[in-house]
Amino acid sequence: MLAMATVGFAVNFWAWALLSPLGPRFKDGLDLSSFEQSLLVAVPVVVGSLGRIPVGALTDRFGGRVMFPIVSAATIVPVLYLGLAGHSSLAALLIGGFFLGIGGTAFAVGVPLVNAWFPPERRGLAIGVFGAGMGGTAISALTTVKLVDANSMSTPFLITAAVLAVYAVAAVLLLRDAPGRTVPTEPLARRLAATVRLPITWQASALYAVAFGGYVAFSVYLPTYLKTGYGLTQADAANRMAGFVLLAVAMRPIGGWLSDRIGPVRVLAGALAVVVAGAVVQSFTPALAPVGTIAFLAMAAALGAGSGATFALVALRTPANQVGSVTGVVGAAGGLGGFLPPLVMGSLYGAYGSYAIGLVLLAIVAAAALAFTLTAVRAGSEGGERKPRTGRRREHRTADTTA
Repeated sequence: MLAMATVGFAVNFWAWALLSPLGPRFKDGLDLSSFEQSLLVAVPVVVGSLGRIPVGALTDRFGGRVMFPIVSAATIVPVLYLGLAGHSSLAALLIGGFFLGIGGTAFAVGVPLVNAWFPPERRGLAIGVFGAGMGGTAISALTTVKLVDANSMSTPFLITAAVLAVYAVAAVLLLRDAPGRTVPTEPLARRLAATVRLPITWQASALYAVAFGGYVAFSVYLPTYLKTGYGLTQADAANRMAGFVLLAVAMRPIGGWLSDRIGPVRVLAGALAVVVAGAVVQSFTPALAPVGTIAFLAMAAALGAGSGATFALVALRTPANQVGSVTGVVGAAGGLGGFLPPLVMGSLYGAYGSYAIGLVLLAIVAAAALAFTLTAVRAGSEGGERKPRTGRRREHRTADTTA
């Protein structure tokens, strides 16, 4: 089930990220401004982020077995629209990008599905492995431009739609929810109201907005940054972005694994400190070889590990029947955290001809998140993170026995 969920997440994220590698091409072909290009790649991000709130709550109610095929099948429609007809104007691209955001909601389906299959002491690693499905953005980065150059604009969209269809059918046939899954009976509005009253919801949302939001922002805007700031070709910039994504993906399960052993607060603190340092260094626009590359790769590793640690924290402190709802809100915060930076970077570059201010702002936000982690979030773990975990383990076993 972990493998099926991870593949589903990767495939939907592949679709979700199809517009990003083509951003520079659309800018040149449609004569877009820097802000319009940023808006184009940011719209799927914000829709996919906000959509996680209802999708997470629906997953608590109906289970991942129902929701994964629905989300995957629904994403096929905007993918086909963009590939066949929706790439001739900015308005058409924005409409297609809006509905393409459905693919981004898959994250809120997979976390509660995976969480229910594993005991508390293994959830950090399990959810980290699932989170590696965000590498679907790397598939898009590595293949989209090459497929367009070798064939036509519709080719990557048609291939992605076919893969989504195959996965939707496989999910119907193979995917199962965990035995004894707790199904909430309260209305959706009441469950969401209960979710927003949990302290972990807001703590994890703030941290994920920085960790995963930073990852999303770089994954959608890095090709533009490298092409504009360093004069790289579109293909070279897309390949470097793929390297950034792959390292972040690899570090996400490691962040979860470390959280199972030393606690998510320590992992988050270390990751955020690295992001602060990397952003400060890159704000001086050093040469790509080697300083710029090291700064970006260090931030990629830290953002991936921090994303894994955030959901290890969620798994540790969230009641079992609210994991989907909390995941939806936290996932939305992470996606929204990735929505604003591309717009800010595009606006700042248009105004000042430099990305330095945007990177300084990233360093300031990461430093604030670090201070928050070491104060409010750590205070919520007083007495050690192992003690709550033991309590959760007893709860889990009791629930299983009752079921």
